[in-house]
Amino acid sequence: MRHCYVLRVFTRGDKGGNHLGVVTDMTGISDRGMQDIAIENNFSETVFIDWRDGGIPSVRIFTPGRELPFAGQPLVGAAWVLGMIGPGTTDRMTCQVGEIPFRMDGDVVWVDTPMVEAVRTAPEAESIAIAAGFAEPIAAWWVDMPLPYLVIDLGFSEAVVSAQPDLKALIEHGADMCYLIAQTRDGYKARFFAPRDGITEDPATGSAASALAAVRRHIGEGSGTTTIRQGDEIGSPSTIRLSWNERHASLGGTVRRDEVRVLDT
Repeated sequence: MRHCYVLRVFTRGDKGGNHLGVVTDMTGISDRGMQDIAIENNFSETVFIDWRDGGIPSVRIFTPGRELPFAGQPLVGAAWVLGMIGPGTTDRMTCQVGEIPFRMDGDVVWVDTPMVEAVRTAPEAESIAIAAGFAEPIAAWWVDMPLPYLVIDLGFSEAVVSAQPDLKALIEHGADMCYLIAQTRDGYKARFFAPRDGITEDPATGSAASALAAVRRHIGEGSGTTTIRQGDEIGSPSTIRLSWNERHASLGGTVRRDEVRVLDT
């Protein structure tokens, strides 16, 4: 038997956030076994921590549909577990995209993710938006996270809030990681859809926030800070703090623990 911490990551105060499972002992679990646990949890992601021989912990991240090379919410949740539950003797971990430093600032957990360089404009986003039932974009980009994310700027928060996407059309057009954004007076309004992974809509998406940082850098803003609000439309109000420079996109958020499950594996 082993433990799985059930967290809510990127909460807004004590409310909302995105549910995450964190398994702190992956000894003897096969790839299929990790996928099965992620399916059983049915959260956006479940993260597995491998920390043996006193080295740098490594993590593997699974959605109900597949393993991901990178995702921000699981890294923040894993950092919270490593820092708050113990043993608290490390300030970094690794995943498939490299080493991820982390730190605590009061009750906010920060992870520093590598700045993504692969950003390109997406002129086909207009036809994708029409097919999916979105408002007309004012700009759009593909960002390789390394999975390709389509970031669509709809210009107005009302257009983001009212979007009712045709998820099948997103898959058919290769936009199965789709991030809708609109800049507001105090940050960004955002929504994220990942239908191929069985995620109709994600309450809070750290990797997409990293993609936004890459876009901002791509258009000439080499550094900055902002706040992203997400999840209100599905009853999980979430807040992501984002800062970036030429080297890193840093994701910050609060975490709440809901329960500890005992896995019979």
